[in-house]
Amino acid sequence: MDYKKIIIEALGAREMAYAPYSKFKVGAAVLMENGKIFTGCNIENASYGATNCAERTAIFKAISEGSKEIKAIAIVGDVKNYTYPCGICRQVIAEFAKASAIVILAKNEDDYIVKKLEEILPGAFTSNDLDKASKKQ
Repeated sequence: MDYKKIIIEALGAREMAYAPYSKFKVGAAVLMENGKIFTGCNIENASYGATNCAERTAIFKAISEGSKEIKAIAIVGDVKNYTYPCGICRQVIAEFAKASAIVILAKNEDDYIVKKLEEILPGAFTSNDLDKASKKQ
């Protein structure tokens, strides 16, 4: 897997971020099972609850275009520190990725770390949990 390609896409998406309140720009790129890459940036709103994170923007674009399974996601925020996805984004990633999916946390295309989803969201609540609950009833 070419991590640098996905990171470069996330860096480009970061430039499109709309972050007038926090000034914290984030870009994400998701590599889907069919080889397509979708990008997203954070989009803030004066009503903070209406803000959307870069990761979810990219994932929702992918899903709306017919891709269903994430193979990898790259996230670039602060170029001095690694930016991890927030809790909501981790849950959305888990909805569309296997536990072994790759999460790339990057400062730039040469400085990044690679984790598996299960490392950053152990014990994820997934549709399997719903299936188990419905079978008990």
